[in-house]
Amino acid sequence: MPTYEYECGACGHTFELFQRITAKPIRTCPECGKPRARRLIGTGAGIIFKGSGFYETDYRSESYKQAAKAEAETASGGKTDKTDKSGDSALSRGPKGERPKDKTSEK
Repeated sequence: MPTYEYECGACGHTFELFQRITAKPIRTCPECGKPRARRLIGTGAGIIFKGSGFYETDYRSESYKQAAKAEAETASGGKTDKTDKSGDSALSRGPKGERPKDKTSEK
């Protein structure tokens, strides 16, 4: 429910009122009691959208998604898996592609 701003034309009192969108604007001023209150046009508040469907990327076409996937594969050299033929992960290797030393054999 939004908050509306009102101003009394008789006494100049300004106030805010939390009302339903479907509620009719009030006319009676709570300060002086005269029927001269009017709803002001305010800047409003930000609208919060919840759920899916509110982002630009939610509406991407299938051709866009396929092109983005192909570009990502090209950028990674066609490999999506980071393991080599020996089964070792490329991420577990040290600098310059060296394999880590086995600490148990150093004794």
